[in-house]
Amino acid sequence: MDSEELSAPAGVAAALGVSDRLDHHERKRLLASEVIAALLGAEPRDVRVIREAPAQFGYHPRLLATVAGEEVPLSIHTCSRGPATVVAVADTVIPLGVDLRAANPTAADLEEMRRHSHLFPDAGAAQLLAHWTRVTAVRHADGRGSRVQPEHIRLDEDLSRGWVPDRPVHYSLADLSRDPWTVTLAYGAGPR
Repeated sequence: MDSEELSAPAGVAAALGVSDRLDHHERKRLLASEVIAALLGAEPRDVRVIREAPAQFGYHPRLLATVAGEEVPLSIHTCSRGPATVVAVADTVIPLGVDLRAANPTAADLEEMRRHSHLFPDAGAAQLLAHWTRVTAVRHADGRGSRVQPEHIRLDEDLSRGWVPDRPVHYSLADLSRDPWTVTLAYGAGPR
């Protein structure tokens, strides 16, 4: 797998990995191992990344990391599209959300974005993609995912902050894109 460290904001480590040979589950585990090993100064082979056991039907398990049998107190967030996967890792108290899209979306993808967007119908593909990846990253950071309709997400004018009106948290938005992928990270502040 070809992987590249992304320049994430302080307190967050992120990487993008691309491989046609590995399925997205394996890419997530390998990439998370690399990111966590770099954070902890360990060897990637010493970091074990597993899926949390599902608590109930419909539960989407998190990825958990261990080093030498001890659970690592870090939160792992991932997103995959086609042959690409992005992984973002931070302290468990920092709310994170990440979205990954092809930089040149298909007509069907653009139509879906347009249907749920607050942008004017004549918005260009680049503007729509930037808006949509930020909306999706905020939905993931919020933690309720698809239970929050995309139409409810609010973004400021320069697309640097986003929020859900029924919650007091505002997320900073970072563009971590690498050709040919658009990557957006939504992150909240940890406790002070």
